[in-house]
Amino acid sequence: MSKLLLATRNAGKLAELQRLLATAVPGVEVLGLRDVPEYPEAPETGATFEENALLKAREAVRYTGLPAVADDSGLAVDALNGMPGILSARWSGRHGDDPANTALLLGQLADVPDERRGAAFVCAAALVTPDGGGHVLERRWRGTVVREPRGSNGFGYDPVFVPTGLTVTSAELEPAEKDAISHRGQAFAALLPVIGEVLGGR
Repeated sequence: MSKLLLATRNAGKLAELQRLLATAVPGVEVLGLRDVPEYPEAPETGATFEENALLKAREAVRYTGLPAVADDSGLAVDALNGMPGILSARWSGRHGDDPANTALLLGQLADVPDERRGAAFVCAAALVTPDGGGHVLERRWRGTVVREPRGSNGFGYDPVFVPTGLTVTSAELEPAEKDAISHRGQAFAALLPVIGEVLGGR
């Protein structure tokens, strides 16, 4: 069975990619960073989601020798000129503190009227192989930021993001529903044919 490393410690992301690959590219075992020997992770110094995704995937390949997928994603809010953007996971100053990040964002948008609360979840997904090959692509999921968190599925800013055309937040969607339409679901789905091409013959 081919092995593919998803360069993340985020259990939610790992579960998403495992679900997507199980049907699209059978015979591939998706590992997370917790499944391989620990290595020093470099800071995300890229200026864009794509740069950070490639940086993480290249680093994973260098330390493990496995083909690796990495993503960088975040929420770009129109009224904040695209921020928090690549700083989404550490918007409050503490990396991965979802409640604090969300609370700060809602505070910053408190005076913004509903019609100007547009936003997009952005995901860049990169595949890097041990021979040095690399692919990266980006997808966006438009919606609005609501004033109160709703729902317990998902992670990050999901409880305050209502996708365009829906009345529920991303955190109120079932995992399979979210996979089908989310920024990460779209990015990974677009990357699946490349993963299948690279790993299918192994």
